[in-house]
Amino acid sequence: MSVLGVYGVEHTASILYYGLHTMQHRGQEGCGMVCVDSEGNMKRHRGLGLVSEVFNEQKIAALDGMMGIGHVLYTGAASRGVDNVQPLYFHHGTGDFALAHNGNVVNAEILTTALENRGSLFHSHSDAELLAHLIKKDNPNEPRIFSIIEALKQMEGAFVFLIMTKNRLYACRDKYGFHPLAIGKIGDGYVVSSETCAFDTIGAEFVRDVAPGEIVTIDKKGIRSSFYTEQECCKCKMCAMEYIYFARPDSDIDGCNVHAYRKESGRRLYKESPVEADIVVGVPDSSLSAAQGYSEASGLPYEMGLIKNKYVGRTFIQPSQNLREKGVRMKLSPVRSIVSGKRVVLVDDSIVRGTTSRRIVNMLREAGATEVHVRIASPTMTHPCFYGVDTSTLEELMLARMSVEEACKAIGADTLAFLSYESTLRSAIGRDDMCLACFDGKYPTPIYQNIEDVNK
Repeated sequence: MSVLGVYGVEHTASILYYGLHTMQHRGQEGCGMVCVDSEGNMKRHRGLGLVSEVFNEQKIAALDGMMGIGHVLYTGAASRGVDNVQPLYFHHGTGDFALAHNGNVVNAEILTTALENRGSLFHSHSDAELLAHLIKKDNPNEPRIFSIIEALKQMEGAFVFLIMTKNRLYACRDKYGFHPLAIGKIGDGYVVSSETCAFDTIGAEFVRDVAPGEIVTIDKKGIRSSFYTEQECCKCKMCAMEYIYFARPDSDIDGCNVHAYRKESGRRLYKESPVEADIVVGVPDSSLSAAQGYSEASGLPYEMGLIKNKYVGRTFIQPSQNLREKGVRMKLSPVRSIVSGKRVVLVDDSIVRGTTSRRIVNMLREAGATEVHVRIASPTMTHPCFYGVDTSTLEELMLARMSVEEACKAIGADTLAFLSYESTLRSAIGRDDMCLACFDGKYPTPIYQNIEDVNK
């Protein structure tokens, strides 16, 4: 998922459209936007599908204003349907507001039950709706920032929220900073985005990242900062999968460029797991940088041995296993003239379920590759993620059920090797504080449920 907010910029809806389109890689299930017109009225449009499918010129023109928020959706199996497409829009006696969210609140079930027992009614499975119920104010004379702070204090987990009223935009990031959120500037106005790659598309200049635990307020007075928890309690634990898989290579996250990270991981991968081969091939698109790094370190030529169909979405974030399996062959095609008769080093970012790896190895062999040596630019994924990656059970994780040797046989590779935990950390230039819970099981927060219960 990704969020995008715009304040004080003309043609806000168009800016949101192009920015969301740039971040389409973060979710293809649905999208939406809410904009505020010159009279302070909020207008919303949302739907299932890609940004280009949900919006057209007429719909964008009908939304236009000087402020708005947008969202692209990637959900788990339990949270599908148009009711969960964001931003969500709420009517309230203290003023209407809209919400967009990225991440996962791990104590959502506890908070939802408590609110339902007090009479709250929920219409979606979105954590954005949970926050809306928590920030409803009883005192109309109290600034909304206080109710936002009190609401965020009750939440645990990985979350980025954009909250918009008729005259103000709030950008919130959890105290661990699991997921990125950056501030940019267009003229006298501001933008807030899940990834900096959107800034280039919409003509924004990067200002800074929203800090862990920070609430940024943007209105006619400019930009101001608050923290919902003590700053010394904020411990940055950026999700490693943002660098490894989710983010675009041209994004910078907390001062570290994604392409540079992936390229360095590829160099380290070769040093740890060299192999005699003829060419290096990366799996498009998230693994190409790591493949380039492996090629440079090994001296083996980097070849475009796999071609991606640009009109097929990311198979990992397809809503079902059946669609993922069908999507692999639609998405990728081997270049026979390049791989035939060659010993291939196949570099990929991760192995989650193993479906994609197995089918790609098989395609390369069918195209004439004599050997396929799989190299993964991350450690073995052995633990469920509770912070926004759709791998919530051990059964879904190949390396939780198999040894590396068994996994190698299962995907049909000649050899299989993974980047070490230590090199995964060191590949991030200037930081050693990422969340690697899906690799080591060390969860930065309470998860409010045990692994055994999750897997029942």
